[in-house]
Amino acid sequence: MDINDLVRENIKNLKPYSTARDEFKGQASVFLDANENSYGSPLPANYNRYPDPLQLDLKDAISKIKGVPIENTFLGNGSDEAIDLLFRAFCNPGKDNVIVLPPTYGMYEVSANINDIEIRKVSLLPNFQLDMEKIAETIDQNTKLIFICSPNNPTGNSINREDIETILANFKGLVVVDEAYINYARQKTFIQELTEYANLVILQTFSKAWGLAALRLGMAFSSRKVIDILNKIKPPYNINQATQDLAFEALKNIDQVNDWIKESVAERQQLSDALNDLKIVTKVYPSDANFILVEVTDAIKIYDTLVGQGIIVRDRSKVTLCEGCLRITVGTKEENDHLLNVLKNIS
Repeated sequence: MDINDLVRENIKNLKPYSTARDEFKGQASVFLDANENSYGSPLPANYNRYPDPLQLDLKDAISKIKGVPIENTFLGNGSDEAIDLLFRAFCNPGKDNVIVLPPTYGMYEVSANINDIEIRKVSLLPNFQLDMEKIAETIDQNTKLIFICSPNNPTGNSINREDIETILANFKGLVVVDEAYINYARQKTFIQELTEYANLVILQTFSKAWGLAALRLGMAFSSRKVIDILNKIKPPYNINQATQDLAFEALKNIDQVNDWIKESVAERQQLSDALNDLKIVTKVYPSDANFILVEVTDAIKIYDTLVGQGIIVRDRSKVTLCEGCLRITVGTKEENDHLLNVLKNIS
């Protein structure tokens, strides 16, 4: 397939904004081109110069860990920026549509509504897997994107790999596989499939396993044509220098991150087992993420009781297929023990 056939005509013809840092290449000691404050910053470190608009040093460090070339990598202000840019690049407002698979991450629908793109919902099956027949029936010539969250939020399960591959092989638009929680999963990432599918877009993030949610740094991996389009339409300096510097330092501590992942997975199992023993819990769903979906006897009452004890979980009881459920993030051992003690008292 030709990615250019999916791109909006105005984006094809768009002349991107040219920054001062784009126009100059090489070494210099005096920068008088970008109207910056030449005196520095009122901080211990200087942030008076605009950052690298393509974050090449940071992408190089990421590529050494992910095994993805720089030209196949996009960095955004959280994964949400990549999601929004995909709508703006490939979906014509009032004409095109995208498919989402509820229950799933709510930002897909929000971004679609902001961009005036029709949302077509195909609910997951009761086992939280894809309804392949209904998806096929829902696709038409104006369907540009299909969003698949795996492991899925809020259900926690990984989507069957064979089903995703079937969609990739047969759908003529972009398939966006959101792997925000992939570090906690038994299923391997789809990164290895990037060279096989020109229409594959993988989203990952520094907000979960990497513990950098406050920095707002997301990753998108795809074919070079898709990445070039995202870079063409993004804000000029979408990743600030402080975020680039801190993320670069964090990447040096991958052993610490891997230790936290192992600990989180072990705590996930222990927390799941303990929740299963509580009378107020009717079902604990298997999870490949750093959270657990739990069906309880009275979700709203239990949620309010936890809030009263200073414990905040997520009430998902009004979400499709999650009726009566709370979503509980796996905390530290101390946090999990505190949660369990409060729940036992409710029982």
